[in-house]
Amino acid sequence: MFCSNCGKELDARAVACPACGVPPRLERKFCFNCGTTTAANQAICTKCGVSLTAGGSGEKNKVAAGLLAIFLGALGIHKFYLGYSKEGVIMLLITIVGGVFTFSIASWVMAIIALIEGITYLTKPDAEFANAYVRNKRGWF
Repeated sequence: MFCSNCGKELDARAVACPACGVPPRLERKFCFNCGTTTAANQAICTKCGVSLTAGGSGEKNKVAAGLLAIFLGALGIHKFYLGYSKEGVIMLLITIVGGVFTFSIASWVMAIIALIEGITYLTKPDAEFANAYVRNKRGWF
């Protein structure tokens, strides 16, 4: 991955570029995928074809993820929306199976965890949300 501001090569998990301090995809002077120089209004990299727009294909909406977590989070729906199948199945099983054996205590615990995650999603800036939960696939909190 390359910094979109200065073009330096970065680790895929980088939150900010060590050379210029800008979040990797905040600016659009360079393609974050191949490092090619781009124009300010360019939507697609002419060298590698990747989308340069913030809302490119595959991007997940933090508001949708946050609301799913708050209202349906005990069932892990927000995890499935973000592409975390394993985490979604874990939450679903704990809520249903664990809830039966613990007289719904496990279900309430999952609901509280999901509420915290929903609030976390909604309070993060868009770039930080996309970097942490969409690109770097942070499964929990």
